Amino acid sequence: MTAASLEPTPLPVATDASDVALAASGDRRAFERLYHSHVNRVFAICVRMVHDRSHAEELTQDVFVRAWDKLSLFRGDSAFGTWLHRLAVNVVLNARKTDGRTRSRFEDDGDLIDQLPQGASTSAPGASIDLEAAIALLPRGAKKVFVLHDVEGYKHEEIAEMLGITAGGSKAQLHRARHLLREALNR
Repeated sequence: MTAASLEPTPLPVATDASDVALAASGDRRAFERLYHSHVNRVFAICVRMVHDRSHAEELTQDVFVRAWDKLSLFRGDSAFGTWLHRLAVNVVLNARKTDGRTRSRFEDDGDLIDQLPQGASTSAPGASIDLEAAIALLPRGAKKVFVLHDVEGYKHEEIAEMLGITAGGSKAQLHRARHLLREALNR
C-alpha cells in the first residue's frame, strides 16, 4: 500500500448532498464522511483566522459539533462546503467574542508592526519578512477584514454583516491592513 493510496480523495458535490441528507436524518457514518472530506479546509480557515494551531484544532472540532447540531438548518441553497465555510468563520468570530479576545475593532495596535521579524539587516538586498507574521501582528479589526476579504474571498457587504460593521468600515479596515502590510514588507 502506497502513501498516495492512504490519502483521502475529494468527494464530489453529489456525494456531499446525499451524505448531508443521510446525516441530517441521524446517519453518523454519513456525517463522518462529510467530516473527513471537509476537515482540512475547515482547519485551514481556523488556523488563518486565529494563528494558533492548537486553538484552531479546538475550533475545528467546535465547527463540526455545531454542524452536526445545525445540519437540519442546511437548506441546500449553496454547496455544503460553502455552508460549512461560513459556519467555521462564524464559530471563530464567536469564540473571539466569548474568549474576550476582541478589543474595539478600531483600536490602534499599529505599534505591534514594529515587532515584525526581519532579515539580518533591513538595508541588505534580499532582507525579508514573513507575511504570515506580518498578518498576525495587524490590528485585530484590520486583520479580521483582511483575512475575510483577501484570503477567504468574502465581499465587503458579507464582512460587514458578519462583524457588525458597515461596508464602508470594512473597506476602511482593508485599506488600513494593506497599508500596514505594505509598510512592513517594504522595510
